[in-house]
Amino acid sequence: MIPHISSRPRRTLVLAATLGAALAFGAPGALAGTLPVAPSAAPAAKAHAPAAVPASQSATWVAGTRAYLVITAPGDSSAVRSAIAANGGTVFSNFDAIGVIVAHSASSGFAAAMRGVSGVQKVGATRTSDVPADAYNPALPANPAQASTPAGEPVRADMSQIKADQAWAVNPGSASVTVGILDTGVDDQHQDLAPNFDAADSVSCAYGKPDTRAGAWRDVDTHGTHVAGTVAAAKNGKGVVGVAPGVKIAAVRVAEPGNSFFFAENTICGFVWAGDHGFKVTNNSYYTDPWQFNCPDNIDQAAIIEGVTRAQEYAEGKGSLQIAAAGNENYDLAHKTTDSASPNDSTPVTRTITNACIDIPTELPGVVTVAANGTGVTKASFSNYGQGVIDVAAPGSNVYSTVPGGGYGSKSGTSMATPHVVGVAALIASANPGITPAQIRAKLAEQANDIACPSDSRCTGTTADNSFFGEGQVDALKAVGTTPPPGKYFENLADFAVNDNATVESPIAVTGVTGNAPATLKVGVDIKHTYIGDLKVDLVAPDGTVYTLHNHAGGSADNIAQTYTVNASSEVANGTWKLRVNDNAASDTGKIDAWSLTF
Repeated sequence: MIPHISSRPRRTLVLAATLGAALAFGAPGALAGTLPVAPSAAPAAKAHAPAAVPASQSATWVAGTRAYLVITAPGDSSAVRSAIAANGGTVFSNFDAIGVIVAHSASSGFAAAMRGVSGVQKVGATRTSDVPADAYNPALPANPAQASTPAGEPVRADMSQIKADQAWAVNPGSASVTVGILDTGVDDQHQDLAPNFDAADSVSCAYGKPDTRAGAWRDVDTHGTHVAGTVAAAKNGKGVVGVAPGVKIAAVRVAEPGNSFFFAENTICGFVWAGDHGFKVTNNSYYTDPWQFNCPDNIDQAAIIEGVTRAQEYAEGKGSLQIAAAGNENYDLAHKTTDSASPNDSTPVTRTITNACIDIPTELPGVVTVAANGTGVTKASFSNYGQGVIDVAAPGSNVYSTVPGGGYGSKSGTSMATPHVVGVAALIASANPGITPAQIRAKLAEQANDIACPSDSRCTGTTADNSFFGEGQVDALKAVGTTPPPGKYFENLADFAVNDNATVESPIAVTGVTGNAPATLKVGVDIKHTYIGDLKVDLVAPDGTVYTLHNHAGGSADNIAQTYTVNASSEVANGTWKLRVNDNAASDTGKIDAWSLTF
């Protein structure tokens, strides 16, 4: 979620280095990083889709029309729908499977009247502004012309940081796994997204009901397309590669055009769609407008909490895991005190809040909450945090990904961190067919690499689970089932600078391994360095024996990310092994980012 750094949606903080399309920013909604949009051409007769709006409604829209959630028991809501009409409202859409009706009315007494109707449990306004006339006859988003991109898709720092580049060789993801991008929409024509795009299961849920026309899912901003690329840009020799380049992506546009607002009815529609269309995971890089935090003691916000919670539970019950951005206010979500950003669709006011007030959807039960790392395993300065709130972390600073029109650009925010986690979850699902949302949640926690608290009093908890990073930073390589057996895998994740005309060594102390090292000792090397022809890389055994891994090969290529096999059977396994890197030229420097030994 990248809201409030670049505005309401958990929007990206930075957009730079674009190639191709220009990037325009409207007044954003509650973006937390990027918002998805859904394509049309939906399959026939999907259960529980909201009822279509009568054509005559467009003629009855008037200024002052507001949207309401009317909450009932799940099942037949015909009696309540009749009462809505009798009390000056119209049914815009209804989700009988979860007992949620989206109603519109220009009557100031509508909500109070409906609260007295038999069978109605809650009623709440979803916005403090009028429903746009566009809701009754939505314009299709633009289909931008596509720029061409030169060949080449170098591994980016965010991908190597979570070992996605190593995971691709093991399992790039299964085409049977579909990820829903609930966001501002997705440019399905983009050369890096088209190969994996699922138009049949894409839709627009703007205004709170499915619009299945072809192209309704397209991006009304840039956020959703950027998120989609991080999840699953194709490995096609150009542009960028997503964390899970073999999975499918479907767009569910929950943002409204012109302002990128993500109102509750839009999110409800998106979650129900996700459940009914078999999405294994959804990416939610936004918060639900207009309230940054929804408080149960507010009669309107209580209905929003109930409606979106039911929709999330419905989607999870159908097999879909929701993953959401924590937000970009550098705010402690475990110790809430004030909210000065709401309502963001009219005039925000400062109000006192408590932890009973929640950020939706990221703080809903069952939703995986994602914080952003900065460079390496630091906390991104903007990332929200909170003990017991943050589940996992991922890179979220200066993330380079797809933007509409065939272009590319860099954005920062928890919105950018979230699709990394979504991609890892998609890899977990690919490697474990039939896995449940609860099991994916558990595996996300298990595979994450612990990050200790820095010297910052705001970071509380343990190395294994703390307020900045939760269970730690996700690891795509572990997600695809390559976790080494306990006691036989050793790694050093500390950075060691490789300077010009200098030699540096990174040590690993090996203990608990009986006898000699194997003839197939695996040496995983991750070196970030421009012009790798400058480098000689050696493995140094505990007795000082040197095994050369890389000897000035590669010329002007960047970075070494490779696993070498070494016959070290003459070496005693236990002791201190070293990775020695020698730079014997000027101008290009770098670092040992990480390395490992597998016995």
